[in-house]
Amino acid sequence: MNAQPEQASYTLTLGGRFAGTQEWVIRPDRGSLVARVQTDFGGVLPVVRRIQESRMHARSGASLAYAEADGHTKRPGFETVFDERSGLITLRQGKDEAHKPLVTDHHDPLSLLLWLRDPARASGGAAQMVGGVVHVQALPETEVQGVPVWSYLLRPGGSHVYVEQAPPYRLLRLVQPTDYGSVETTLDLQSQSARPRREQPAREQRGQPRRRPRK
Repeated sequence: MNAQPEQASYTLTLGGRFAGTQEWVIRPDRGSLVARVQTDFGGVLPVVRRIQESRMHARSGASLAYAEADGHTKRPGFETVFDERSGLITLRQGKDEAHKPLVTDHHDPLSLLLWLRDPARASGGAAQMVGGVVHVQALPETEVQGVPVWSYLLRPGGSHVYVEQAPPYRLLRLVQPTDYGSVETTLDLQSQSARPRREQPAREQRGQPRRRPRK
C-alpha cells in the first residue's frame, strides 16, 4: 500500500443534488497506516457529521483497529480492535463489549476501500470483514470524469467502487445504497490537480511539456 501522506476531498450527491462533503486524510504512523474520514452530510440529507478512523498494516492493508464516532460528541460509538498478540477481535458498542477469535486478516470499511487501490485487485476477489466475507466482483472498465478506472461491485451491500487505473490509484467514486437512495461520493479532481501544479514549477520551467487532461 502507498505509505505516503494523502489528502482528498469528495462531494456527495443524491439524485444529482448536493448531499454533503467528505474529507480523507491518510498518514503513516509508527509502522502502520492511519486513515481518517470526516463526512458532513447535508443538502438533501439530514445534517449529520460522521468520523471514521482506521489503523492498518502498512504492507498488507489489513485492519488493526477501526472506530466510528458522532462528529458532535467525538466519542466512538462503535469500535473494533484486531489484536494479533491475544488472537482476539474486540468489538465495542457503547458500554457493550464482545470478543471473537482472530484467525485471519480482516478489513474494516475504510481499509477495504484502500485495499481495492492495489492493482492486484483488478480481477476481483474477496475480503474478510467482521460481519462476514465481502465478495469483490470486477465490472467492465469505464471512465470517471474522463479518467480510466477499474470498477467493482461489492456483495453483500451492493456498493460500487471506482479506482483510477494509473498511480496513485485514487478512489474516484463510490456509490452506496442507503435508505434515501444511492449516494454518490465523487473525488473533487480540481482540488486534487491544484496541488501538483504548485509543486512542479521547476519541471515546467525546464521545458518539460505539461500533460493534457483526457477528454
